[in-house]
Amino acid sequence: MKTNCIIIDDEPLAIEVIESHLEHFKDIEIIAKCNNAIDAFEIIKCKRIDLIFLDIQMPQITGIDFLKTLHNPPKVIFTTAYREYALEGYDLDVVDYLLKQISLERFMKAVDKYYQIANNGLFIVGSDESFSQKKPFVYVKSEGKTHKIFLDEITYIESLKDYVKIHTPTKSILTKNRISHFEEKLPQDKFVRIHKSYIVSLAKISTFTANSIEIRKKELPIGRSYKNKVLKSLQYQEKSI
Repeated sequence: MKTNCIIIDDEPLAIEVIESHLEHFKDIEIIAKCNNAIDAFEIIKCKRIDLIFLDIQMPQITGIDFLKTLHNPPKVIFTTAYREYALEGYDLDVVDYLLKQISLERFMKAVDKYYQIANNGLFIVGSDESFSQKKPFVYVKSEGKTHKIFLDEITYIESLKDYVKIHTPTKSILTKNRISHFEEKLPQDKFVRIHKSYIVSLAKISTFTANSIEIRKKELPIGRSYKNKVLKSLQYQEKSI
């Protein structure tokens, strides 16, 4: 499920910067861009909003005062040119406090904090600018480090109680997360859940039967409740060749 966000800032350039940074996150959707909190309030009342990028110093009502009016507010990342508001912002339990001008690196750290709170740190980034072609990748935490794994390297994902093990041809990484989060975030035309404990890359499947699939000589079972969906996905792959 996508993260729905709203940007609230009275400076058009500041909105453009945030919008540009958000292009790197394929699972965050901008629902609205508002230059004041009053307009934003009407949108928040009517739509599901998960995250707000909120300027502090605005006409009519400040971002801090606006946040205080919300009952069960979405997660908030403050964006401001004024450092002196930081302490009050953190007292409101916001995700992060970004000082303008906001670099992409600092912005990504703030979004990472949001995902740590929202769904145990799993998020897909649309492309790596160091590559000429867009290659989606995922950040996961393991043993105190954040690991970057390209989606086209993943062979399969295995659930181990409160942990998930991500398998690639060269390594396996264990991270505290739920396999259902991966199922929600990974592109459905590239990955399919075949069992309560397994998600596989469709491109990495070498052989399959009605009851199992094989990836790099590793046989994985197809769960009874997943069989129809799995076989449909595999048939689609055959037709698309």
